[in-house]
Amino acid sequence: MAFAEFIRKQFIDVIEWLEPDDGPVLWRYPMADQEIQNGAQLTVRDGQAALFIDEGRIADVFGAGRYRLTTRTLPVLTNLRNWDKLFASPFKSDVVFVSLRQQLDRKWGTPQPVTLRDKDFGAVRFRAFGNFGWRVADPVRFYLEVAGAREQLGLAAIDEPLRALVVQHLADAVGESGIAFLDLAANQVEFAARIKAAATPAIQALGVALESVTVQNVSLPDELQKLLDQRAGMTLVGADMNRFVQYQVGQSLPTMAAAGGTGAAGGGSGVIGDALGLGAGVALGQMFAQQLQPGAGAPGPAATVRPEEVLAVIERLGELHAKGVLSAEEFGAKKAELLKKLS
Repeated sequence: MAFAEFIRKQFIDVIEWLEPDDGPVLWRYPMADQEIQNGAQLTVRDGQAALFIDEGRIADVFGAGRYRLTTRTLPVLTNLRNWDKLFASPFKSDVVFVSLRQQLDRKWGTPQPVTLRDKDFGAVRFRAFGNFGWRVADPVRFYLEVAGAREQLGLAAIDEPLRALVVQHLADAVGESGIAFLDLAANQVEFAARIKAAATPAIQALGVALESVTVQNVSLPDELQKLLDQRAGMTLVGADMNRFVQYQVGQSLPTMAAAGGTGAAGGGSGVIGDALGLGAGVALGQMFAQQLQPGAGAPGPAATVRPEEVLAVIERLGELHAKGVLSAEEFGAKKAELLKKLS
């Protein structure tokens, strides 16, 4: 009886994989010293694929369905084996199952801040995190590029390289779009779509399809977040850049007044120092409002503009340009306009 049981165990009649909920993605059927019986049954369920590996080579690929393993269902393997008895004897081959179902709610995030070039602010450092979903789209390529000869491959082993590719292409998603970073950060749906488009080619090369990407949060540096909040405050004054600069000056006047006008000059020795004082600071704010009005021209007959006030305005505009609030073109145009006041 023991001998008969031993003989029966040498031949496999049914090959199938009852896939667990939490992986693995790839599972090699345990053959040990067994051989597949001629006419054995192979069951491949929906969301699975089965690869027959003969002497290290992929011989046949089966999609969902139930198959009797004969020379008709294994034409490639039969040709490789050169069977002259129409597959009349048992044979030894590795069977590898691959899960094709979508893996949802996988996490991605930036372990360190990512630096990118932005048309509004130059260099921007930010952190972000969210979710992504993927599935094995090409089981043959996945086996060749990722799995190899492993007995099984868990979700974590795939998540990590995919997560790295998503983060790696994060900056590309912004840079190639030509859209200002703050506009993308404020629209997380579009931001996620850009990330998915940027990362897809590299992930497809592994035989994997990137099915979805979501952005849950974007963390900005404090200074950039403050500017974003100020832009939100511009809903009170409109979106015109000149009025935005007026808004910035109005925000900075209390600090300038409290410091005796020394903030922009350093130690009170500059053009906005003690020579101007609080009264000059107020006049400076008024001058900002006048000079930055669209189409502002030369002052009228009754207008008086002191040289130190003009220089103070240029100096403040230079600071706003250095912080990325004004572009080089906007700063140059306003500087030239203000210098005309001194001629």
